[in-house]
Amino acid sequence: MYAPAQLAALVAVVDTGTFDAAARALHVTPSAVSQRIRALETRVGQVVVSRSVPCRATPTGEVLVTLGRQTALLAAEADRRLGGGSAVLRAAVAVNADSLATWFHDVLEVAAGWERVALEVYVEDQAHTLRLLRQGRVLAAVTSDPTPVQGCSVRAIGGLRYHPVVAPAVLERATVDGRLDWSRLPLVRFNELDDLQHQVVAAAGATPPDVVHRVPTTADMAEAVRRGLGWGMFLDGQLGDDLERGRIVRLPAEPVVVPLFWQRWRVASDLLDRLSDAVAAAAGAAA
Repeated sequence: MYAPAQLAALVAVVDTGTFDAAARALHVTPSAVSQRIRALETRVGQVVVSRSVPCRATPTGEVLVTLGRQTALLAAEADRRLGGGSAVLRAAVAVNADSLATWFHDVLEVAAGWERVALEVYVEDQAHTLRLLRQGRVLAAVTSDPTPVQGCSVRAIGGLRYHPVVAPAVLERATVDGRLDWSRLPLVRFNELDDLQHQVVAAAGATPPDVVHRVPTTADMAEAVRRGLGWGMFLDGQLGDDLERGRIVRLPAEPVVVPLFWQRWRVASDLLDRLSDAVAAAAGAAA
C-alpha cells in the first residue's frame, strides 16, 4: 500500500511546481515533503518526480499522481457519507474549446447547483485532452479518441460538425480563372494543434497556404473569418444568419464531423457519476 501522505506530497509538488510551494500547501516543512517523496521513490524503486523548474511527474509518477487524486477524492466522499466531511471536492476535467463554448455550458449550469464542489476546467484540443488524463491532472476528459486510457471507461457522447467557410472577398482573391487556388487562401486556426483545416486541404488534394493565422478562442476565430482574415471552420451553431446575409460563403468541401467521447476514471465516485451524467445529457441535447 502507498501512504496517503506520500501520495499527497507528490500531487502537491506536481500541482505547485516546487517542493517549497508544496510544503506551504500541505502546511508542513520542505524537509517533510522531501522525505515523503524519497520514501515513495524507495517504495516503487523509481524516480517519481523530475526535480526541474517546475517539477514534473515522471511516467511512473503520473500513475501515482492519478492514484493520489483518486485516493483523496474517494476519502473526501466517504467522509461526506459518514457525515463528518466538509472539504471542497474538486472536479477537474479537460474539455476542448469548441465544446466549452457551446454545449458544455449546460454542464456548468448543472454544476452550479452542487454544494461545495469546485469545477476545474482545463482547455485543450479534443485530440490532446487525454494527455491531461494520463498525467493525472484531470479525472475525466472530452476527447476524440475512443481508445480508453488505462484505468478509464469511455462512452460516445456525439460529435461536432464543422463547416469550411470564408468571407466572399477572400474567396474572390483566391479564385483564378474560375478555380479556387487553396494555396492562395489564408487560413485561420485555433492553435498549432488544430489540424481540421489541413485535413480539408489534404482531402481536396491541394497545397496548404503559406499564410496561417492563429486566433486561440472559438468566438474570436469565427469573427476573424467573418472579417476576412482567412478561411476557417464554423460549428453548426456559429453559422447563424451569416450565410444568408452574405458575410461568409461555403467553400467547395464537405463538412468535417469530429466524434466526441467521454473518458473518466473507473472508480466508484458519486461526483464522477454526477459529472458524467451531466456531460452525457448536455452533449445529447446538443446533438
